[in-house]
Amino acid sequence: MSSSSQRKIIDTTQASDPEDRSPTPEPELDHTHDDGAASDKPQASSSKSKKKKKSKAAQVLNAVRGKNEIPQELVSHVVDRVVAEHGPNTAVSDEDNIRQVLEQMKIMDVIKGKSGVSGRGKKAMGEHKFWQTQPVPQLGEAPPEDGFIEPSKPREEVRQEPYPLPKDFEWSILDIDDPKQIKEVYDLLSLNYVEDDEAAFRFQYSAEFLEWALKPPGYLKEWHLGVRVSSNQKLVAFISGVPMTLRVRGNVFQASEINYLCVHKKLRSKRLAPVLIKEITRQVNLTGVFQAIYTAGVVLPTPVSTCRYFHRSLNIQKLIDVKFTYVPRSMTLARMIRVYKTAAQPQLSGLREMEDRDVSEVADLFGRYMQRFSMGPVMTMDEVRHQLLSGRGRTDEPLEHYRRPGQVVWTYVVEDPKTHRITDFFSFYSLPSTIINHPTHALLEAAYLFYYASDVAFAEDSEADNKLKKRLEILVGDALIVANLAKFDVFNALTLMDNCGLLESLKFGAGDGLLNFYLYNWRTAPLAGVSAVDGVEPGKGVGVVML
Repeated sequence: MSSSSQRKIIDTTQASDPEDRSPTPEPELDHTHDDGAASDKPQASSSKSKKKKKSKAAQVLNAVRGKNEIPQELVSHVVDRVVAEHGPNTAVSDEDNIRQVLEQMKIMDVIKGKSGVSGRGKKAMGEHKFWQTQPVPQLGEAPPEDGFIEPSKPREEVRQEPYPLPKDFEWSILDIDDPKQIKEVYDLLSLNYVEDDEAAFRFQYSAEFLEWALKPPGYLKEWHLGVRVSSNQKLVAFISGVPMTLRVRGNVFQASEINYLCVHKKLRSKRLAPVLIKEITRQVNLTGVFQAIYTAGVVLPTPVSTCRYFHRSLNIQKLIDVKFTYVPRSMTLARMIRVYKTAAQPQLSGLREMEDRDVSEVADLFGRYMQRFSMGPVMTMDEVRHQLLSGRGRTDEPLEHYRRPGQVVWTYVVEDPKTHRITDFFSFYSLPSTIINHPTHALLEAAYLFYYASDVAFAEDSEADNKLKKRLEILVGDALIVANLAKFDVFNALTLMDNCGLLESLKFGAGDGLLNFYLYNWRTAPLAGVSAVDGVEPGKGVGVVML
C-alpha cells in the first residue's frame, strides 16, 4: 500500500518471528540481543598479559571471519534491496561491495559490543530460534539441490494429538460457511492483522473476500484454525491453509498455502504464533501434504525470492487527502491529476467479462503461460473457475460502474472477433483498507493485479521485438481503466511474472514494501523477483500471487 513517499504496510501480528515476546514488531535488521551487549562495567586492567590480549583479538577476528562469514543469502537479499532502490547499474549493487560493507558493519558491531565474542549473544538477521527447528533452508547453507528437506511420513507417524496451548485457551476449527464465525475471523483480522507504521490504514477483509480466499476446491475446514479464550469463547488467534499444486522449476507437488496468521494485539506475549504454526503444520501433515508456501514482509530463514510492491494512483485527490501520496514539488495538483488520468473506456477490441463458458480456454491459456515462470501454481479447471469467477459478487444484480455488490475479483477476457478464440485475459482483486480517524474518508479502495496471460507469448520472437511487452501494456492498461471505472483509488502490483517490464510505462511508482516468498520443507536456488537471478529476468522467477 505504500511507496517511497507513502506509508509502509507492516505485519503487526508478529508472525514474522514467533519467538518474539514483545508486542511491537521486530526490526528486519536486528543487531540487539539479550547477552553479550556493551556493558557499563570497568574494562579489564591493562596489566593483562600480551598473550591474553592476542587471544581476545583472535576471538574478535573469529567473530567476523571464517565460520561466521556473511551468508550469501544475506548478501543477495541486500543486493535486491539496493537494486530496488537505486537501479541495477549502480556501483553499490555489486556483490563484493555489499559483502565488504556488511563485513564492516559486523566488525563495528563486535567493537561496540553489539555482537558477542566467539558467537555468544549474537542475533543476526534470520537467526530465530523457532525457525531453526523447522525444515526450512537456513541462512549460510551451501547452494541447495532441489528437493524436500525432511521426508514425508505415513499418517500414523504424524503427531496425533493437538499441541498444547497456554492455560485458559483452546483450539477451534472455524466453519467459514457459518456467517457468525466468518464475521469473527473478519473482526479479528480487521483489528489486528496488518496496518501501516502510523496506524492510519488497516486492511479490511470482507466476508466475501474470506469465502473466496479460504474455500477453493478441495479446501479442508481443519486448515482454518483458531484459538479461543476458554471462558468466553472469544476468537483471539487464527491461521489458515488452503490446498494447491505448486510447480518449482521441474518439480510439481501438493502444497498448502499458509496465510492470515493473526494473534490479538493484547496476547502477543502468550507466544501463540509458534504453536499456531506447529498445529497447522500437523493438520496439513495428517492429510499427506508436507510442503507449504507463505510470505512475510520481514526476513526469515530463508526467502526463495523477494518482490517489491508498486502502486498506480487512480484517485489522486483522495490519495492526497488521506496522505497516501503527495504532490511532487515539480508538479501542481491539476497537472498530477492530468498525468494519471486513464482513458474513458478500455482500448482492446473484444474485451468483455469472463463467463463460465470461457473456463476451458482460459485454463489452457493460463497453464501454458505460467510455464514462463520458475515457480507457479498448477490449476485444474475447477480451480481456475473458482479463482477467476467465484468472487464476481451477486451476479443476479446488474453491473453498475463495473462493480457488483459483494464483488472481490474482476476477470476480463479478449475474444478474437473473427475466430472467437480467447487470446488474452487479465484479473485483479479488491482488498480495501479502513482509513483510521479521517474526518472525510472511511475506506481506501485498493485493487491488486492478479493473474493474466496473452497468447502473444507463444509467437516466434515475441519478446525479441517487444510484441509481448506492448501487448501486456495494453492488456494491463485496460485493467487500470476498468479499475478506475469501478471506483478504485489505487492499483497495486508486485515485481513478479511479467510485471517488471510494464510498471514504468503504466506510471506505477515503486513502494517501500518488500514481500518475501518462502517454501516450507523444500529447497531450491533463489528465484528472480525484484532483480534478476542467474540470467532469469526480474519477476520471472515467481508466478504465484498470494492473497
